[in-house]
Amino acid sequence: MAPLLRVHSIEWFERPVAFKIPFRFGAVTVTSAPQLFLFADIETEGEGRSLGVTAELMVPKWFNKDPALTPDQTVEQLRRALAIAREVYLGHRQFDTAFGLHAACHGEVLAQCAREGIPGLAAAFGPAEIDKAILDALLRAHRRDVFSGLADNIAGLDARLTPDIDDAAIAAYLRSRKPLSSIMVRHTVGMVDPVEQLPDIHRRTGCRYFKLKLSGDVAADIERLGAIARTLDAEAIDYRVTLDANEQYGSPEALSALGDNLLRQPRFGNFLQRLLYVEQPFPRDLTFGTPLNAFGKSFAVIVDEAESEYDTFPKAIALGYRGISSKACKGLYKSLINGARAALWSGNGEAHAFLAGEDLTCQAGLAVQQDTALLAFHGVAHSERNGHHFVGGFPSTPDNEVRAFLEAHPDLYEERDGEVRLAIRRGALAIGSLAKPGFASGVDPQVVRIQA
Repeated sequence: MAPLLRVHSIEWFERPVAFKIPFRFGAVTVTSAPQLFLFADIETEGEGRSLGVTAELMVPKWFNKDPALTPDQTVEQLRRALAIAREVYLGHRQFDTAFGLHAACHGEVLAQCAREGIPGLAAAFGPAEIDKAILDALLRAHRRDVFSGLADNIAGLDARLTPDIDDAAIAAYLRSRKPLSSIMVRHTVGMVDPVEQLPDIHRRTGCRYFKLKLSGDVAADIERLGAIARTLDAEAIDYRVTLDANEQYGSPEALSALGDNLLRQPRFGNFLQRLLYVEQPFPRDLTFGTPLNAFGKSFAVIVDEAESEYDTFPKAIALGYRGISSKACKGLYKSLINGARAALWSGNGEAHAFLAGEDLTCQAGLAVQQDTALLAFHGVAHSERNGHHFVGGFPSTPDNEVRAFLEAHPDLYEERDGEVRLAIRRGALAIGSLAKPGFASGVDPQVVRIQA
């Protein structure tokens, strides 16, 4: 049986993060964002008190893309979602499993946020961050690493929020996982990133997986994709690509036009053989009322921003979608349930479904480690890791904290030219050091906490 716990305190602080390179996605260009560091102090039956920590970049205009809101207002909504979630979680005083606590609080947090006009994706940020810190504390209390802990269902994950799947299927999925020891990096090419940089990126890092941002303007997207295809084809490498529309295609007709151009133009012949999937083409509020039509038969399409509730994946599959993104900032339990669903549907022939590894600029340190560990547990072989490109190493981080992460995870980081950053070798991240007690971090939470 999963261990029982209760939460004594939840606290956080923020650090400013300045980007080295502007990151253009959808209709917004991000040059800076605050990074959240959240701590959960828990009491576990039989093990006493334990402190857990997580981190996440609070990216403007992604969780809520309402044009009426400024970037700062969308970040303020994330802060409010955190405050609401903290109050709800601390109000649950009885001992419960980690997932039991989440299940008891998640719906109330989303309901309170909805009453304040905070949309589901932004509202889910509060529980997502608190759940990660609680899991870290729980694993540390029981001296378990995240891979063995999740396999043994230390969080008590069950089907109470997801009637389309049962407890046995969830438990079987968790037990069956064989975590990866490395993950391929899918390098993101933002809308303002020069195409000419791709050969140099491949030569420096070995990256051969690329995520290409789309604008929603068919002519402009086809022209840019043509330039990228020509550049990558000239390198004569075994590349793979994914396309991310970030909700920019407003109609089935526009999306069909994109697909028709890709399929009919000979210059995309090799490119299409290497295209894995297309991510979130329609705005989230249109996703479940807008058919994919023929586009969904020609291309694998996945959901990202449209996910806020536990029923998103089944609804998407029924509309012809094939996959869904795993992002720790959307909720680790949703990710695990979706992994179990994909395995179940694919195994019984119901649907060929999959999880994709995406990223909202997870920064070096806790954020990238915890998100990467979650993907490795699923067995997702490649993922975008935006922080290494658009931000770099550990900006705004005290030197002793940087050194602690470098020492605890020498396979994941390297020091070069006086800067500590992700060590991408042959296009991959080695992540064996993430198998330490806690949620993928060998650094004591107090080392981070003391910097607050």
